[in-house]
Amino acid sequence: MENEQKQSIEELAKLLHDNKLSEIEYEANGVYLRVVGPKAATEIVAAPAPAVPMVPSTPAVPAVTGNAPLPDKKPENHIVSPMVGVVYLSKDPHSPAFVKVGDKVSVGQTVCLVEAMKTFNPIKSDKAGTISAVLVESGSPVEYNQPLFNVE
Repeated sequence: MENEQKQSIEELAKLLHDNKLSEIEYEANGVYLRVVGPKAATEIVAAPAPAVPMVPSTPAVPAVTGNAPLPDKKPENHIVSPMVGVVYLSKDPHSPAFVKVGDKVSVGQTVCLVEAMKTFNPIKSDKAGTISAVLVESGSPVEYNQPLFNVE
């Protein structure tokens, strides 16, 4: 196994462990990796990437923590995480949040960051409206397709 592949597997396993995720998948350069945590039977698979893009069969159930209200809006009112990682609501601990309840957002506006594999990815709103609820806490792990914000 190449050094790069071994390092990628180790980074995925560390991300899985550090964020208490049950499973993580990654595809790059024709290699597909899937790491499953100890709750589901640990396995590491390295195989050629599938020819058809993977599409989840059902959306992830949101994990609401802290004092965040339960999401009672339809999924089309959510801004969701496009990836697994750790969400940050501001660019650094000393900066204000990108958005808060009551803020108006436009399509393409950055609303938070998701860190995955040591890369901070800006998450942009795919809808215009007003933030009615923040469904995650900064620094918490998020799953693919997990609702992050409600937008009215």
